[in-house]
Amino acid sequence: MNTLEFLYGTAFGRILLRPLAGKHVSALSGRLLDTGASKVLIPVFIRRYHMDVSEYDLTRIHSFNDFFCRPIKPGMRPVDMEPGHLIAPCDGLLKVYTISEDRILPVKQSAFTLKELLQDENLAKRYEGGTCAVFRLCVNHYHRYCYADTGRKSGNCRISGRFHTVRPVALAHRPVFTQNAREYTLIRTARFGTILQMEVGAMLVGRIRNLKGAGQVIRGEEKGMFQYGGSTIILLLEKEKVRIRQTILEASLRGEEIPVRMGEWIGTEL
Repeated sequence: MNTLEFLYGTAFGRILLRPLAGKHVSALSGRLLDTGASKVLIPVFIRRYHMDVSEYDLTRIHSFNDFFCRPIKPGMRPVDMEPGHLIAPCDGLLKVYTISEDRILPVKQSAFTLKELLQDENLAKRYEGGTCAVFRLCVNHYHRYCYADTGRKSGNCRISGRFHTVRPVALAHRPVFTQNAREYTLIRTARFGTILQMEVGAMLVGRIRNLKGAGQVIRGEEKGMFQYGGSTIILLLEKEKVRIRQTILEASLRGEEIPVRMGEWIGTEL
């Protein structure tokens, strides 16, 4: 039994888990990882996750958190600008679900309603019958993210919560996406209706850093970044607005996540 299985799968582990998933531990971890001394962790982290860092700009790295949300070199994440294409807002492992009868199933044994996710019944009704795209970021992924399409965005709505890991072992035991801290915005687009784009924090991710408030945004424009930990981005798409790419649909039907990169085409306007 590994550490996460112990924490989430045993009675004693769940007692220990409560403070670990709390905002104070996450905030303290974040402060420590902002210090210059935390740079000693970087080479260990690179070796541990077998990372190729050649595509990143590492010239202004002063702490571990600087490294974790490192910028990428120009041209390394080309954005598909075909008007009828919907893009992935981040690097990650993608699975899609049909939102049926107000319920979506992000991972086996971890069901939740849109009302629980959004804490807004009227907003949840807008996406009934639509599509939920879940992008799971592992710790070695690029942790900056962009807008999925051009449009007029609302302000950022933050829902306070805890900071469970988003690994499958936690999803099997806890309704993670409805307990974790999260932040979303609505993007009113010309071709895909109103897209809801949500960032979900995870264990030791005390900060979801979104860069701007309400206003006009452009597809591929940097929206923000996560600091340390695995994380998740969720797109909610209205009914009959987007046809998801067939290879993604087929993988999701098999219960598999498919790797995608920020800016990659994932769906087409209906």
